[in-house]
Amino acid sequence: MVSSVKLILALTILATLACTGYAIKCYQCESVTNPKCGEKFETDDNLLLDCAKIAPPRFLQSFFPVRNATGCMKKLIDTVPGHPQVVRSCYFGDISNTQTGCTSDPSLPFAKQLSCDVCTKDECNGSATLAPLAGAILLFFGVARLLA
Repeated sequence: MVSSVKLILALTILATLACTGYAIKCYQCESVTNPKCGEKFETDDNLLLDCAKIAPPRFLQSFFPVRNATGCMKKLIDTVPGHPQVVRSCYFGDISNTQTGCTSDPSLPFAKQLSCDVCTKDECNGSATLAPLAGAILLFFGVARLLA
């Protein structure tokens, strides 16, 4: 009886850590509505978004059966000639082939995409993505040793 409770507890902890280890956080904003979002980006925790909580844009949903974000994206769009707009958001798609994931929204035919940069780290600012996973593994083995 006690060993099955230990097993359930260990599996619950591992599942919780695995879910949080793969979620990516990205800044989501547009420079038109928020001046902090421009080329000279000003870090603001209010702009930070857990990408696991949102779905891909509607125009991309037919391309991606998996609904999880794979990275963060920064687009430079020219809607008014001479005044490019910066858009930061979650990226959905293949990181090695950004052509589909960086597709412009067809409902904005007048917008010309100038660039699309994609990264795979939280907040795109160089935090180590393996650190949470390594910590989860160490914690799992520590809990397993305590329960053994």
